[in-house]
Amino acid sequence: MWTTILLILYVIIAISIVISILLHGAKPSKTLAWLLAIFTVPVGGIILYLLLGRNRRKNKLLKLKKNTFFNLPRPSTSHMASIGGKYRKLMILVYHNSHFPPTENNRLQLLKDGKMTFESIFDALERARTQIHLQYYIFEEGELADRLLLLFEQKIDQGVSIRMIYDSIGSFSLSKPYLEKLRAIGVEVYPFLPFRFGRFLSSLNYRNHRKIIVVDGTVAFTGGINISDKYLKGDPALGNWHDMHLRLEGSAADHLDNVFAMDWFLVSQRSIEPLSRPNKIIADNSGKLVQIASGGPDDDFPSLEQAYFTIINKAKDYLYITNPYVIPGQAIMQALQSAALGGVDVRLMVSENADNKIVNWCVRSYFETLLKSHVKIYLFPDGFLHSKIIVSDDTIATIGTANLDDRSFEQNYEVNAIVYDKTFTEELKKDFLKEANVSKILSYHEYLERPWSDKLKEGFGKVFSPVL
Repeated sequence: MWTTILLILYVIIAISIVISILLHGAKPSKTLAWLLAIFTVPVGGIILYLLLGRNRRKNKLLKLKKNTFFNLPRPSTSHMASIGGKYRKLMILVYHNSHFPPTENNRLQLLKDGKMTFESIFDALERARTQIHLQYYIFEEGELADRLLLLFEQKIDQGVSIRMIYDSIGSFSLSKPYLEKLRAIGVEVYPFLPFRFGRFLSSLNYRNHRKIIVVDGTVAFTGGINISDKYLKGDPALGNWHDMHLRLEGSAADHLDNVFAMDWFLVSQRSIEPLSRPNKIIADNSGKLVQIASGGPDDDFPSLEQAYFTIINKAKDYLYITNPYVIPGQAIMQALQSAALGGVDVRLMVSENADNKIVNWCVRSYFETLLKSHVKIYLFPDGFLHSKIIVSDDTIATIGTANLDDRSFEQNYEVNAIVYDKTFTEELKKDFLKEANVSKILSYHEYLERPWSDKLKEGFGKVFSPVL
């Protein structure tokens, strides 16, 4: 009797999920894959779908309209067209998705690797007068965390308010005693989507991958660097950990603060009162044109994927990409192939060493197709390269947290700064070419001769690409 009841219940649940997939499936290929999994893997297929397969854009965690939440002025698209040149479409696209217009009064500093980055971060934190906002995907205990704890205590004694968000999966090792110390000194700290009964299946796969610090709403940082001592001491297994970060001053910093404020509302259900301050004007003609692009599974469209796609398609002369996790979907793959086959100098730099074997196999499974399309691929040999950068045509660059994979585009909360500036772009281009000179460039014909065991591993890794 109980067997019959359980079978009927299972069939009802399966039919309900199938109807949901048919109504809300994001992509035909994924819809078919999940239908096959549910019908061929009893129970397990349903559990996997609940964990990894649901279309979050149809079932939002955060039911807020960004344009209303941010209360930003609505610039005319004609203004963006007038300042955007060939990137006017990109500016308007990012604005419609993220609701941040490009701003011209920004000062930027490129920060390479951990030592330079944390020196700049601590300098800014020590100068804080009103508030510090900080959120990280990975926040690990160690010397950096201890130094932050001591500094936070000093700043709170000076009347500075401090708010902190950490991702509950990325910062899984963060201990309860350390969190209790933070709260004891007055830091308001919340986890992003923590483990909770009844919510585990719906939230496990959706992570906050952003790295943001904003000081007094006027100085901000974002990029690929997390709070971890490996950025200063290296990794025992991988060696030196290389990454790129960005310091911003001006209106773009305020926009990053708005991104933090929305995440803060999600984790705490409380709003942050905006600081009363005039926009900081850069008066020495060094102001850079910057636009903040934020995206996550709650958005109506994959905003970071659309931004990357547009940058790739707009490339005329060259397109240099540095990223550790290049697992392109069909749209990005077609864009890269079209650019390279159309005569654009497309170069891709990835780390020769990997922090995850399955992900590495999956990344390398795309190399043969890319190389055949005349994309040049460089393997950076020193330690692990974690930067997420695109630079093109001496006119545009983007640096931030988003990888070139479905997880960043569909499942993670991400943020990038898009910079429309010749000087800044040339600085990044110079750095790319310098690292390319010490990297190994792959040959298509040589790559075809790789061992069959490597091809088998790549095929195995590629199977998991939708969830990596």
